Order: sequence, then C-alpha cells, then structure tokens
Amino acid sequence: MSNMGKGGEGTSSQEAPLHGMERVKYLLLSGLFAFVGVIPFRLLYLLSDLMAFLLDDVIRYRRKVVEGNLRSCLPELPDDDLKWTRKRFYRFLGDYFLETAKMGSMSDAEIQRRMRFENIDVISERLRSGENVSLLLGHYCNWEWVSSLPLHFPPEAACGQIYHRLHSAAADRLFLKVRGHFGATSIAMADTLRVLLGWKREGKASVVGYIADQAPKVHSAAHWMDFLHHDTAVFTGPERISQKLRCSVFYLDMEQVKRGYYVGRFVELTRDASQEAPMKVTEAYFRMLEQTIEARPPFWLWSHKRWKRSRADYARK
Repeated sequence: MSNMGKGGEGTSSQEAPLHGMERVKYLLLSGLFAFVGVIPFRLLYLLSDLMAFLLDDVIRYRRKVVEGNLRSCLPELPDDDLKWTRKRFYRFLGDYFLETAKMGSMSDAEIQRRMRFENIDVISERLRSGENVSLLLGHYCNWEWVSSLPLHFPPEAACGQIYHRLHSAAADRLFLKVRGHFGATSIAMADTLRVLLGWKREGKASVVGYIADQAPKVHSAAHWMDFLHHDTAVFTGPERISQKLRCSVFYLDMEQVKRGYYVGRFVELTRDASQEAPMKVTEAYFRMLEQTIEARPPFWLWSHKRWKRSRADYARK
C-alpha cells in the first residue's frame, strides 16, 4: 500500500544496500522514471493509449481476471458497457503507471493543481487541535498522488502512509523514493503501531493513510462482509489501530475530473473510533468504497485477484 507522510520513520528498506541484479534493476527503473519525467503530459497520454492497447489487446494482461471481476462485481452491466469499462480500465492502468513515474519530477505547484482536495480544512483543524486522523482509501484513481497531502498540512503535523514492501528490492526503493517526493513517510505495515505510538509520545498529532481494500493474508486479520456481490475478507487493522489511538476516521472519495486531474473529498466516518461498535468503521468504509466503484467503475484496480481465497481457504491456514 502507498499513502502519505511527513516527518517520521519506517523507511529503512529505502536505505538497504542493493547488490547484483537488484542494483541493475534499480538503475534501469530510475532511468525509465527520469525519462518519463521529462515527457509533457500531452505526449504522456499518447504513450498511455499505446500501453493500454498493448496490455488489453496484444499482451492481454490479466484479461480473464479483469473480465471475471467486472462480470461478478457488476452483474447488471450489459456486455457493451462491460467492454467499454474494461478498455477504460486499461487506459487508466497506463495512466496510473506513467503518472506515478512522472510524480518524482513534478513540482509542488503542479501536483497541487492536478491533485486537489476538497474540505481539507477539517483535517487541518483536527491536527491543530492535537487529534489523530486515520484516512481510508482504496486502489482507486491515482492513489499514489495522494502522497502530496503533506503539502496541505501544518508543518508540525506527523503524516504517514502504510505500505506493503514490494518483492523486488529495486522497485521497493524506487517507489519509496517517488512516494516521498512531497515529504511522505512510508511506514511498513509491521511497524505501524510502533511508529504511531512514537509520534504520540512526542506529542505530534498525526494523519495516517491506509489503502485497505486488499485481501488479508491471514484469517486472524480478517472480517467477513458482502462487498461488490462477493463474500469478502477485509482488513481490520486500520480500525483497530484507530481505536487504540482514538482517531477521527475519514474516507477519501476519489474522482477523476479529467485525464490527469483528480479530486479527493473527505467524508467523516467517526470523530472517535474508540466509541464505535466493532467493525462499524470498517463496514462503513467498504460501503462507501463500493458506492464509489459502482458509480465510476473504470478507475478501480480490477486486475487484482481480490477473491482468490474463500472462507474455507482461510480456515486451512
């Protein structure tokens, strides 16, 4: 997962030395990202259109997974609309990759023009009053650009984003670098509570982002609910951490205004997670994410094998 941050710890993998092929991979990827960084956005989207055609019609990258997810999650969608949604998804996937590669070369002014946030003042007010904020979002629109949030918050605020380490050490280091371009601190999932409690001991109010729509790896971390017409195991960690720290919890509703421009709207789920019934916050988040996806389906990560494990599979772990 990737999110936002400023002033913290939890990025030790960024400093780990790279050797052999991982070092070569890092140099090649860095060169690719630098090349993308100098391409004007207008040309960037022509390249993205070519990528979409190759991914969808030539390579057929996870085509069966994408079509299967669309059919099962949006059963009312006519075939023509499903095809249109699939093609728009692959175009979004190309946009996402190239926009993310370009992020490391974008100025503060440009990212603020292209990634806007509505009613963000309510978050700043909570931080100034010393409250901690949890921000829940999904793999929807360009979630990487949300890492520009620290540009909008008071400098004394501690901002963080929870992420999963990538299998490739080279890719992991590069993505951490890009995600930190606007002051972000990426916190490995295993370090979340330690880092947040450290900020609390230092008297820092914090805002921490969780991309929470992935499948849990272990049954003990899961809660089951209906999501997009599937019996779905969902993460409970963000809610449990928010309860421990008495966080306000917000959902970030993302929308693509036009190509290369996004807006995020903050929707409060609770002022104090510790006062809510178990799983109320988690279920509210997934209900809102479901509404977002159903309203504008091309911009979710349909290529992810979200439902590859059943309750029985989790029980055997």
